[in-house]
Amino acid sequence: MGYYKATTAMVAQAAGVTQPYIFHFFRNKEQLFKSVIDRAHQRIYDEFVQVNAPADRLFRTMGEAFIRIIHTHRDEILMVMQAHAIPEPAIREYVREKFKLIHEAVLDKFRSAGVSDAEKATSRFIGEGLLITVAEVLQLPQMLCIDG
Repeated sequence: MGYYKATTAMVAQAAGVTQPYIFHFFRNKEQLFKSVIDRAHQRIYDEFVQVNAPADRLFRTMGEAFIRIIHTHRDEILMVMQAHAIPEPAIREYVREKFKLIHEAVLDKFRSAGVSDAEKATSRFIGEGLLITVAEVLQLPQMLCIDG
């Protein structure tokens, strides 16, 4: 449906609450959306920070953690992974900061583990995460021939 077409009334109905109840906690749709982004981002961040593996297995272990979290919180994680495409300036800036935090966490994890060329590995890891997201959304698992 997307950010622009989804109304707070639709969100309230999907959540099984009233629209005034939503506005009791959130000033507007943007604040509600940012809150959901925060929750999903925190799940991803926490998952990556908790991964513990040697340098030669870290990339794969973190990738497996990402796949696991997609399967346990699919809609939420896919939303945060696609939120960069929302053209609303305030949302885009908010999401930019969240992606920056994930990038920094992954880079720190790779550096701490002694991964060679940690910057390149981080870019590859995030790129593959975005590819995994596209394959999940489009239901095209054949896109995921990425080992190697």
